[in-house]
Amino acid sequence: MNSAMRIKGGHIIDPSDGIDYIGDILIDNGRIVSIERKNGNADTRKNPKNKHETIEAAGLYVIPGLVDMHTHLREPGFEHKETIRTGTMAAVRGGVTSVCPMPNTNPVNDNPTVTAFIIKKAMDEGFCSVFPIGAISKGQNGEELAEMGLMYDTGCRAFSDDGRPVMSSMLMRRVLEYSRVFNVPVIAHCEDLTLTDNGVMNCGVLSTTLGLKGIPAAAEEVMIARDIILCELTGGRLHIAHVSTEGSVRLIRQAKERGIAVTAETCPHYFSITEDACKGYNTNAKVNPPLRMQKDVNAIREGLRDGTIDVIATDHAPHHRDEKLQEFDKAPSGISGLETALGLGLGLVHDGVLTLNELVNKMSRNPARIMGLDKGTLRAGADADIAIVDINRKSTVNAASFASMGQNTPFDGWTLKGMPVITIVGGKIAYSVER
Repeated sequence: MNSAMRIKGGHIIDPSDGIDYIGDILIDNGRIVSIERKNGNADTRKNPKNKHETIEAAGLYVIPGLVDMHTHLREPGFEHKETIRTGTMAAVRGGVTSVCPMPNTNPVNDNPTVTAFIIKKAMDEGFCSVFPIGAISKGQNGEELAEMGLMYDTGCRAFSDDGRPVMSSMLMRRVLEYSRVFNVPVIAHCEDLTLTDNGVMNCGVLSTTLGLKGIPAAAEEVMIARDIILCELTGGRLHIAHVSTEGSVRLIRQAKERGIAVTAETCPHYFSITEDACKGYNTNAKVNPPLRMQKDVNAIREGLRDGTIDVIATDHAPHHRDEKLQEFDKAPSGISGLETALGLGLGLVHDGVLTLNELVNKMSRNPARIMGLDKGTLRAGADADIAIVDINRKSTVNAASFASMGQNTPFDGWTLKGMPVITIVGGKIAYSVER
């Protein structure tokens, strides 16, 4: 039986319940029992009877643990890049208590056997909760639907072909129809491969200067437009992954204004840096979709501010050092993002783009809601998944010290303002730093 715990005197933020005040959180048996305001009024009369551990949180913010609905844990098959153990360790260091790994493993998570393996491995070795995302098509080949029903019954909570876009409009229509049956989101990697044409970075003056083949913004926007049309046709649940362009934000905003049930995410690198990070052929800035221009960064930030973009996800994509040390054309795309996401997200709060409540919504409550998870809340009875955050504590990003096996980040050496100091998963401290 877990011992009881009291988180004392922190500034509690929980948008799901309208909580924004200083108080205590009482935890017992891995669940939240009550929240007591500083004046002594409690949200519930039930209190833990066990002797409790006290965590002093004065001057800190106490928020629901973050939910990352787009990550890559690489296991099974690519354990030289990341494992479920190291990936979830990186998650809790970033204040993330639930992760949703994409299916591009080897073998692909396109059947219940692989799904069950991931869940069992996470239970045995994971530091946080893991909710797998199943493949849309067998082998992620975009030709035949995977065993969605069996994977759903085993534990998949969404479906996506991740980095391989579903080029067949008919297949995308079918999976959106099935999304209604299972009431799960279809997470779309929107990329028209005929327009991408093996490009490796944003198409523009810089790509020409570097002599690298460019990817136009239209490659993303054309597929977003198609998928929005199919979402409207089917009434399915469409979630658009890693939005990177001004035109994409505009298309999603217009779709929402028309009442189409589409949600969308972006990632910290798309609101923090531009294609300039690729100068010097920096492969740690190579990502798909590519880093764009300042006008796109501005549009992403506005889309977050006005609610067009619902979620900030990491798209954590760890790679072995040797893979990133290749020529830019040959190096794989991806940024290791679990340990920097909250710090970069808090930059939006410090810049006045979002309030802390809004950031918590986008990094915790909204992804939990979209994925159908009973997470992202501090309500009595909920799992005690909590991040305690010092929003003013500065830290320097040191990729060499990451818990993740992937040290591929363009933010190495950056000073970030704000970081999690304690992460609690299921009522137990999974990570803490000296204060």
